[in-house]
Amino acid sequence: MARVVVIGGGYGGITVAKGLDPIADVVLIEQKDQFVHHAGALRAAVDQVWEHAIFMPYTNLLARGEFIQGTVSRVDGTTVHVFGRDPIEADYVVLATGSTYPFPAKYSSSKTQVAKARLEQLHENLAGARSVMIVGGGTVGIELTGELANAYPDLEITIVEKADEILSTPGYTDELRAQIVEQLDELGVRVITGSELAFLPPHNVGQLGHFQVSTKNGDEVEGDIWFQCYGSRPNSGFLAGTGYEDALLPSGAIRMEPTLQITGHSNAYAVGDLTDVRESKRADAARQQARIVIANISSQIEGEEPDAVYQPTKEWVILPLGPNMGASQLLDADGSTRILGADQTAEIKGADLMVSVIRSQLNLP
Repeated sequence: MARVVVIGGGYGGITVAKGLDPIADVVLIEQKDQFVHHAGALRAAVDQVWEHAIFMPYTNLLARGEFIQGTVSRVDGTTVHVFGRDPIEADYVVLATGSTYPFPAKYSSSKTQVAKARLEQLHENLAGARSVMIVGGGTVGIELTGELANAYPDLEITIVEKADEILSTPGYTDELRAQIVEQLDELGVRVITGSELAFLPPHNVGQLGHFQVSTKNGDEVEGDIWFQCYGSRPNSGFLAGTGYEDALLPSGAIRMEPTLQITGHSNAYAVGDLTDVRESKRADAARQQARIVIANISSQIEGEEPDAVYQPTKEWVILPLGPNMGASQLLDADGSTRILGADQTAEIKGADLMVSVIRSQLNLP
């Protein structure tokens, strides 16, 4: 039976592993001891119930395959080297290692217990804060602002965005931006655009400690806690110095074929944040890519050519501002853009944040 090693147990990785489990010898390798539902991480930053809800065990994911908690040091062809273990020989490898992002949107710790302890400390710090600064006015900064405003109504919140407007990345419509700006104003959030900070606060993100900073344009900001909401980078360091290095881009992303095979490697695939696919890096996109990989590896196992081709998905933006506010930008079948307001956005994502969907995928009750 063909062996498939999937490196990374995020949204794309678990989809590939589960999809190939019935027909292949699947090994899923992940640094963290539990799945982390990053779509709920910002709510977990302010809500103790969610602190537990976003961590889910891998125990029930695979009926036949094996889950290994470990760190991959390098990949040579289809041989996977894991620290503290013998090399794992595979017929196919799938890279699904995702990206790094500052806390609290993502956690660096491999142990759930440590991540929860850091969240508990953050909850204590926020309870003692009167003001907070969000550096970065993209989707993560906006969503975190909404969660903070809902959980701590008396908290003074300032967003600092170096671009001339929030949601400055191409693809967001003026109508979506206007809805979010209006809701931020309704929440009493101060928004500073058009200049970056002259210097960062002397404290770590999420740490309680009063500070005063200024933008290069001279805007003064005081706060007790600050968060960095920018700086995503693909987790591809383990490919440096390997045969995959030629496919690595300066950004850390990996060069892909339309079949989601890594360029120059017919038995190696990648999904999610690691890829150079030109679309926003979203959980639903990673799952769609995973389905193409499942189809192509299944074909190869059957001795056929991998001919399934990935078409970037519709750029849907579901942007909650806490459980009850937010706005969404949807693309209809005819290509026209439709904007949904707070009530409809809350219905789509605001309350559950897709937890039930992920638990079902992990075969959890």
